[in-house]
This record gives sequence, C-alpha cells and structure tokens, in this order.
Amino acid sequence: MDALLLSRIQFGFTIAFHILFPTLTIGLAWFLVFFEAAGRRTGKPEWFNLYRFWVKIFALTFGMGVVSGLVLSYEIGTNFSRFSQIAGPVIGPLLSAEVLTAFFVEAGFLGIMLFGWDKVGPRFHFMATLLVAVGTTNSAFWILSANSWMQTPAGAVWQNGQLVPQDWFAVIFNPSFPYRLAHMLLAALLTSSLIVAGISAWFLARQRHLDFAARGLKVAVLALAVLAPLQIFAGDLHGLEVRRNQPAKLAAIESLWQTRSDVPLVVFAWPDQAQQRNRFAIEIPQLGSLILTHTLHGEVKGLNEFLPDRQPPVPGVFYCFRLMVGLGLWFLLLGWSSAWLLRGERLYRHPLALKLLTWSGPLGWVATISGWIVVESGRQPWVVYGLLRTADAASPLPVASVAVSLAIFISVYGILFGSYLWFLSRLVRSGPSLPKRHPEAIRGARPGAVL
Repeated sequence: MDALLLSRIQFGFTIAFHILFPTLTIGLAWFLVFFEAAGRRTGKPEWFNLYRFWVKIFALTFGMGVVSGLVLSYEIGTNFSRFSQIAGPVIGPLLSAEVLTAFFVEAGFLGIMLFGWDKVGPRFHFMATLLVAVGTTNSAFWILSANSWMQTPAGAVWQNGQLVPQDWFAVIFNPSFPYRLAHMLLAALLTSSLIVAGISAWFLARQRHLDFAARGLKVAVLALAVLAPLQIFAGDLHGLEVRRNQPAKLAAIESLWQTRSDVPLVVFAWPDQAQQRNRFAIEIPQLGSLILTHTLHGEVKGLNEFLPDRQPPVPGVFYCFRLMVGLGLWFLLLGWSSAWLLRGERLYRHPLALKLLTWSGPLGWVATISGWIVVESGRQPWVVYGLLRTADAASPLPVASVAVSLAIFISVYGILFGSYLWFLSRLVRSGPSLPKRHPEAIRGARPGAVL
C-alpha cells in the first residue's frame, strides 16, 4: 500500500462514518416538523410525546454529525492538499455557503427545539423546528452541489493551474446535481422512516408504550410506502444521467466489458478486471437495455472504450450497486405490505411484521453507504471527473504517517460509534417517559381538529 491508497481509505472511512448521522438527521427533522404540526393542529399530547422522544435522538445524532464532519475539511487539506490548491476556488465557496446558510441555522435553533418549550411561544417553537429542518436540507443542497460538481464538472475553466469558476449557476446546478440531490434526500427520509418504524415496532413487540408506538409506526410505515417507489423512480432517472455523463461508471455498475446493444441485465456475476471479462454471470436478456436506455435494443458503452488505467474498480462498484438496489426493493415490499396490514390495525399485533420492521431499521444506513461507494469508487481514477486525477490531487505524505493516522481514526471512531449506540440504546430502552399533557398542545389546537 502506498500513501495515496491509504489516504483514499482514510477519507473513505471517515466520510462513510460521518454520512450515517446527517442521513438520519435530515429525515428525522421533517418527522419532528410533522409531529409538532400535528400536535399544534389537534391539541393531542400524543404528538408532543412523539416529538419529545425523537428530538432527543435527533440531538444525539446531530452532535455526532458535527464532531465527525469537522475532521473532513482538515483531511482535504492534509491528505489532498493538491486538490485544495487546484479546485479550491470552486469547492471552497460551496462548502463555506453550507456553513453560513445551513449549519449556523441548525445549530442556532436546535437549543430552542430542545429547551424552549416553556420559554418561547408555540409559534416560535414550531418556527425553530421548521428552520432546523430547512437547515439540514439546505446543508445537503450545498454538500451535494460540491460533490456533484466533482462528478460532472461544469462552469469552471483552467486558469494558471487552477480550476476557476466562470459561471456559478452552472457550477452549482451541474448536470448530475438535481438527480443526486433528489436521490440523497429520499435516502435520508427512507432511512429515518426505517429507524422510526423499527424502534416503534420494537416497543409494540414488547408490549410497551402501545399508543405512542402505534402512532409513530403508522406515520413511519405510510412514509416508507410512499418514499420507496419515489426512490426507485429517482434512481432510474439518475441512472439515465450517469449513462450520459459518466459512461465508465455505468459500465462498471453493470460489469459490461464490451460496447453492445441488446444489453442483458446482469443479476449476479464474478467480474475479473484483469482479464476484462466475467468469469460467471446470471443474466436476463435485453432487460439491461430496457432499464438503461428505456428501449429493448439500446446501446451502452462498455469498459473496452476506456484505457485500463481509466476504468473504475469494477467488483466493488458492481456488488455495492446490487446491494443498494436489492435493499430498495425490500423497502418497497416492506412498506407496501406493512401499509396493507394497517387495515384493521393488524400490523400492531403481527409478530412477524414487527420483527421484520425492527430488524430492517438500520438497513437504510447500509443502502446509503453502498450507494456512496458506487458513486465515489465509480468516479475513479478521477477526483474531478475528466479533469483532475486522484493521484494528482493527493499530498506527498510518508506512508507511515498516513498509516498511523488511519489506525488512530479507526480506533477513535470505533469508540465514538460504540458510545453513540450505547446512548441511543439507553434512550430507546428508557422509552417516552413524558408528560401525558402539555399546556401548549391545548393552546395551539385548532377548534374541533381531529387527527
């Protein structure tokens, strides 16, 4: 292993660790908006009980996201300083916009969400919750804009050895950005739906806090049933965009070695990149062309169109994509079947369904990490696609230095994640030890409202 590979492993590990937490907070913030809005509208304290329970988990997760996210900016400077020098005029302002317009809003109003119940009016408290949710979404906007520009660069030109922006609108709204933003926001909402559903199902399976858990489970299951097909649709649109702008990535996703029409769908294969072929494959004829081009005889570029040193690492991209898609189909099946069981409230008493929902709780994270591996590994060997190679963006560091820092990161992050899971489990096991009524619920209710 050289310093470049170790730096890539270190950054991949730290960003994969970090993304777990914003993925949950982005979606959970909108659940909190819904819970408080329902409470204000109806005056039912049950909605505020849901809010007060989940806002604790939101705050814990938000704190972990802040701690793990701060490191990433420093890593860019230490491990990929040439990237900072070359692409800094584009990436720097985008990341600064995220801090100024998103993070400060989230951090500023989080305290009111947590401690402002008896200190501010109901409308101001709801506004704080709404602004935190908008802030988390705005944060995703700027981060996805920066990352999407690295995938499909636009609006910048080479000038004195740097990539300098000429059209900020083209930079921000680069070709892949709308698709990737929609895909990521839906992933965050799905992940949060699965977590809320899983913990609620855990309470119901143990006959604890039944009214509280049933209400939370119903909201999460209905969200899951709506979001899963939307995510599949967004993923299809994103796939068409990848075919237009990153054909090498698409070829790696499909383990397609030769350009051809009538492309089969490779359900499973054993890709051999050294031999540029699949040693074994299970295929469905023509279905690949139908999915990738929306025609039965559409042509798709193969990896033979690219020099070996410009091909992504096929096995990791191929397998992670299938894991992500398989989980997406499972979420669709789980959401629709659970929503069907809501008829007559059978879901709340169905042991198998409750068990499946509980065990599926963390799978949104698995799907998200798998998708990010596809996105980032599929871009290689480029850090800015087609313009700047990853090898030319790395810092000239000694191998031993990077190896030691990687070992420290793994150790410290392991302790952090263990602590997070311990505190999270304590919050869950303690349950919603909350007041049955809240005075603001009654004052904020609309007359005659029922929900």
